[in-house]
Amino acid sequence: MSSPIDALAWVGRLAAFGARASAAALLALPRYHLWVRPFHGMVVGALPLAGVAGLAIGVVIWLHTRDVLARAAPGAVEYLPTFLAAAVLLELAPVGAGLIAAARTGASLGAELASMKVGEQLDALRLLGVSPLARLIGPRVLAAVLAVPVLHVLIATVAMGSGFVAEVVAGQTTPLRYETAAVRELYLADVLPAGLKTLAFGLVVGVAGCFVGLTAREGSEGVGRAATDAVVVCSLLVLAADVLLVGAIKALA
Repeated sequence: MSSPIDALAWVGRLAAFGARASAAALLALPRYHLWVRPFHGMVVGALPLAGVAGLAIGVVIWLHTRDVLARAAPGAVEYLPTFLAAAVLLELAPVGAGLIAAARTGASLGAELASMKVGEQLDALRLLGVSPLARLIGPRVLAAVLAVPVLHVLIATVAMGSGFVAEVVAGQTTPLRYETAAVRELYLADVLPAGLKTLAFGLVVGVAGCFVGLTAREGSEGVGRAATDAVVVCSLLVLAADVLLVGAIKALA
């Protein structure tokens, strides 16, 4: 993409591929034997990273905000669970899950499909009358769409739990008080759209990772570059999708 025209052409090809891959993912839904294994690999492989990310998010937000709230007003510390829940559930957990998937799943998809392209496995499938879009890409895109919400739930749960443990150790609270304060100012209309964003993040990661792999250059160098490029492209698209979706949600609210 050496010029703006090349960049626009690349975006157009990605959008066209995304439409076809999304349709293939929907058709792959009843064929669970095709997408269960990729889904399992995406979730299980990312569990340690998602757990550590949730732990770090909960503890770091608690450490940063407790002293600030204490200086702001005498009773402001009681709103710490509310602030933590809003930050985690509305933004940090969904985006964290999307970026983890972009880093791990995006690289895996890019390298895997690039390797298949270099090894002429895709051409072999076509010679056998099997569509790579239906057999390989659709199930992987569907697996990514389903995997990112699972990572989001894990990150949010661990983050809220670690914030509670930190509050119990350093302050005075009970599970009931913490839960009440956490949901005090949050409504389902706030939390549900934030959670549904992860479906879009999974779609972006699955489509972009497969597209980068399929358009990789020949040779072992192309496989390595596809993995790197997939991480960059998927991460940028996740962040762009987050901005667009939050803007659309706020505009419709």
